[in-house]
Amino acid sequence: MLTSNLIYIHGFNSSPQSWKARLLQADMLRLGLADQLQVPELSHWPAQAMEQLKQLVAQSTRPVTLIGSSLGGYYANWLVESQPDLRAVLVNPAVAPYRLLEAWLGENENLYNHERYHLTREHLLQLQALDTQQIQDPSRYLLLVQTADETLDYRDAVNKYAACTQFVQEGGSHGFEQFEKLIPAIYAFAEGRIDLPPATPLPVVTPEQENRADEAI
Repeated sequence: MLTSNLIYIHGFNSSPQSWKARLLQADMLRLGLADQLQVPELSHWPAQAMEQLKQLVAQSTRPVTLIGSSLGGYYANWLVESQPDLRAVLVNPAVAPYRLLEAWLGENENLYNHERYHLTREHLLQLQALDTQQIQDPSRYLLLVQTADETLDYRDAVNKYAACTQFVQEGGSHGFEQFEKLIPAIYAFAEGRIDLPPATPLPVVTPEQENRADEAI
């Protein structure tokens, strides 16, 4: 029995319709735990997105474990460091998105709802304000990365979360291939246990081979 609530935090230009979110939703529904998972649609403004997440955490009547993908992992990091009793599973997380997103300044479109907006310097400043330099309690994090991430250098996350429990899998992609195989490990971590499968190497999946959108960062 899962005693925690889960909050899935999607990445840049993504949404609750991302494939990892849908895999998690389907599994929670299968287990009869759908009411213990929230997958909010976040604002493209970092400060507003953080207010949305803080409100969800505050409303929870159970312990909360965050599952942050890419930019969502960056958000989850800030929340764990700023609030007691939170845990976070970080899936191919962005470490310094305010640098990476320099290349995305200007017109953008959400991959799922097709909302169009301008990414501005103010967005980047809001992201930089959420940067955390130190990890106070490594036991509150589980890092899941694949080495063939075509968007982020997985070594940045491995280095930042060096003291945390890590699952480093050769191959894969930024979307995190075979994510469904890690869902039981996420549940275990939410309950305070570490139960990771072997990190069996995967083929490298290039953006051209992927037939689904997920998130830009």
